Amino acid sequence: MKPGKSINELKVGDKAEFSKTISESDVYLYAGITGDFNPAHVDEEYARNTFFEGRIAHGMLTAGFISTVLASQLPGPGTIYVSQELRFLAPVRMGDTLTARAEVVEIIPEKNKVRLKTTCVIQDGTMVLEGEAVVSPPKPKTE
Repeated sequence: MKPGKSINELKVGDKAEFSKTISESDVYLYAGITGDFNPAHVDEEYARNTFFEGRIAHGMLTAGFISTVLASQLPGPGTIYVSQELRFLAPVRMGDTLTARAEVVEIIPEKNKVRLKTTCVIQDGTMVLEGEAVVSPPKPKTE
């Protein structure tokens, strides 16, 4: 596997994204893995009587796709997540196509840290999540 970009290879404004359609299986698998069986996610009858009038995907399932962008693309393999702030803005439902995005907003070379704006939107352009991540990219390659 090719290592991700080191601090020296990144610049403010670099962007990457990942898209996936959220399935019923994704929600049930996430519930099983995490133990989060909140009926808002897994019980349609219950969820119909909530503010959202139907089941929604777990917020942290949505946020997990930010990790996909950071680990696979920007900075990429070898990146270590340091922190993540999140604000959940709108629900994600089964069948929604979610696009997670990350954009470099600050490079802190003396600490080998990068600050990124993180967002998730669904197919109609609705922003469902926004936040900020701090990561430590892979160390520079030595020749």
